[in-house]
Amino acid sequence: MTERLWAPWRLAYVANAKKQTGCIFCDKPSDEDQRSVYVLYQGRDAFVMLNAFPYSNGHLMVAPRLHTADLNDLSCECMTEIMKLVRLCVNVLKEAYHPDGFNIGVNLGASAGAGIADHVHFHIVPRWNGDTNFMPVLSDVRVIPQGLCETYDQLRKILDQFESEGQLNDV
Repeated sequence: MTERLWAPWRLAYVANAKKQTGCIFCDKPSDEDQRSVYVLYQGRDAFVMLNAFPYSNGHLMVAPRLHTADLNDLSCECMTEIMKLVRLCVNVLKEAYHPDGFNIGVNLGASAGAGIADHVHFHIVPRWNGDTNFMPVLSDVRVIPQGLCETYDQLRKILDQFESEGQLNDV
């Protein structure tokens, strides 16, 4: 008997991977329907969005608005805002999922694992003791127990709560 794991939401990626034009980090922040493109929060120089192909629930990315692959092209103000947004992401994910830890990083260049090498972006990946999603044990299979729209709604609700409490004033 053959066992199957279904992940129908990945079909859009597989079908469109080679058709993709432009840059998601440049195009998605200007989309009118922020939920449909998973943009959670926008600052002046940078923004937060869900990773559409996450390692684990709540896998977020912070990217500058400036299209560049080089950290040296980013102003000190932009880098400061990025780090404030990374901190915000950690706090939102702690509230939403109570992870045991985080992987936070940036892959510079395709050889370093950057899926989108021409626009620098930072990953915030919540982790739990005993999880196996970061390094899959079954081929390249990851099990993500929550849909992206549900994740977006849950995290957006927490961001709205943080905003009403004044916790976003420093971002």
